[in-house]
Amino acid sequence: MLNKYPLWKNVLILCIVCLGALYALPNIYPEDPAVQITSQEAGTEVPQSILDQATQALKSQGIEVQSAEATNGLGLIRLTQDDDQLPAKQLIEEALSHQYVVALNRVPTTPEWLAGLGGQPMKKGLDLAGGVHFLLEVDTNAAVSKRLETSNSEFRSLLRKERIRYRSVEIKRDTIEASFRDADDLSEARSIARNTFPNFDQVVSDADGEYTVVLSMSEAAIQEIENYAISQNLVALRNRVNELGVSEPVVQRQGRNRIVVELPGVQDTANAKKIIGKTANLEFRMEAEPGGLVSSKEQFRQTMYGNIWLEKDIIITGDSVSTASSGFDAQTGQPKVNLTLDAQGGTKMNYATRDNVGRRMGILLIEYRSERLVRKNIDGEDETFYRQTAEKDLISLATVRSALGVQFEITGLDSATEASELALLLRSGALAAPMYFVRERTIGPSLGAENIAVGMKSVVLGFGLVLIFMLAYYRVFGIAANIALTVNLMLMVAVMSIFGATLTLPGIAGIVLTVGMAVDANVLIFSRIREELADRASPQQAINAGFERAVVTILDANLTTLIVAFILWGIGTGPVKGFAITLSIGIVTSMFTAIMVTRAIVNLMYGGRRVEKLSI
Repeated sequence: MLNKYPLWKNVLILCIVCLGALYALPNIYPEDPAVQITSQEAGTEVPQSILDQATQALKSQGIEVQSAEATNGLGLIRLTQDDDQLPAKQLIEEALSHQYVVALNRVPTTPEWLAGLGGQPMKKGLDLAGGVHFLLEVDTNAAVSKRLETSNSEFRSLLRKERIRYRSVEIKRDTIEASFRDADDLSEARSIARNTFPNFDQVVSDADGEYTVVLSMSEAAIQEIENYAISQNLVALRNRVNELGVSEPVVQRQGRNRIVVELPGVQDTANAKKIIGKTANLEFRMEAEPGGLVSSKEQFRQTMYGNIWLEKDIIITGDSVSTASSGFDAQTGQPKVNLTLDAQGGTKMNYATRDNVGRRMGILLIEYRSERLVRKNIDGEDETFYRQTAEKDLISLATVRSALGVQFEITGLDSATEASELALLLRSGALAAPMYFVRERTIGPSLGAENIAVGMKSVVLGFGLVLIFMLAYYRVFGIAANIALTVNLMLMVAVMSIFGATLTLPGIAGIVLTVGMAVDANVLIFSRIREELADRASPQQAINAGFERAVVTILDANLTTLIVAFILWGIGTGPVKGFAITLSIGIVTSMFTAIMVTRAIVNLMYGGRRVEKLSI
């Protein structure tokens, strides 16, 4: 029988529509502004007493609290007003003495029964939720220079270990140049370099009785270092952003040496910039023995200790730290940082301290600061470059009483805030190369709300005009198309919610475009039905031919658009990806609703009965 779906197909379409309605439903519930409290130590839950203390601090300052609860190891305080988030964050940090990570958040109000079924609202992008956008440039040249310095030091140590005499081993113009007294020493040194540094090219000379080998990095080695620096910085940035407690952050690579960071909901730009861009590390060194060579030690000035000489040899750096947390010393009440080293770092620390009991060990805090300068290039045009300086502060000098292991603490810090920031940076990992802020942009919550309002208005206006046109032009068949179009919009929202897609302003543009494109398939089908009726086909035959013969054209048209959407998603970034994602989902759902849902509705209207005339 023409124009009749079997029962199973009708039931399947109905189930898909019902599931779409279910998973689109969470988007009608608004989000609550909230402040999130997490422990600085991984795996440690926030106790109820801390939550009560934070809540009391807010209420004492007249900030209305909606609820306070501990879930998944963290404390969550829901507020009633968006404008209270920043003041609440500052009050809680002061009340808790900066011993916990306090961050802004927005919490869904989805009912428990719906959340239990996996229902969750669409995530909002930076342009809708408000927040900050940073574009950072990684100084990959600094990473290459750092690797060169490390290789130079390692090469010199290997030569001393193998008792190979050398005149000098130093860095000259991005190369390591080593000179020797005779050809035998040169040959042995080249063998060591070949085995230890396989990615270095060697150039040998023996002019004027001086035997020299110049080691230079190959292009492949430089590319590998640059990629490692970018990857390591991405990992460190993601860890730091996670410490800030931002929901749905974006940290991704852009181009060869740039990184994009987007923090939805964050309005404290200064604090976010300080945590993200700070390049800090630690060095542990033994105090130099009196009378040692000046070339093997380095002097530091500290108010408490005066002039102190430390050995240049580094025991370990902050890279060996696996966990770090801030606190206060039980005896002195001074801020401190508790450290736990990884296995390799603990072994090095134990080896260095067990033979130096009674000597003092210094801890240096190294911070890299970048200065933006302008200079003339060879064409006489201004170009921007960055000059990096390292500031080394002696923050602790303590006598080694016994061999140290994987756990110990750092004291001598100026404030609880400094201890908290240092612990955060050490937990998240050191940056492999310094970074510079190329661009920053702040989007306020009011502007984000305005973007949402404008976007929703455009969707409603476009949707309404399409509904009116289809109803006026195609009559009863227009009703079927409008129902299918409504189902299509609902399925788009449901699919984006299920897969956790982030809705952005360009994404809303993609939805508006899909609303206009979704009826194209119905227009093709209905026009074909009209042509069949003009050729004197019966109403039932016209309906069947209209749907059957228009399907191939619909698939071809939508497939080409889908290919373009995939290309946009593959090569695009940020807003382009958001547009491509919504467009791709819209194409798939519109094909389903135009071909399956519309025909199911038309079948229910006309299928299985005698029809003399169609209202189309």
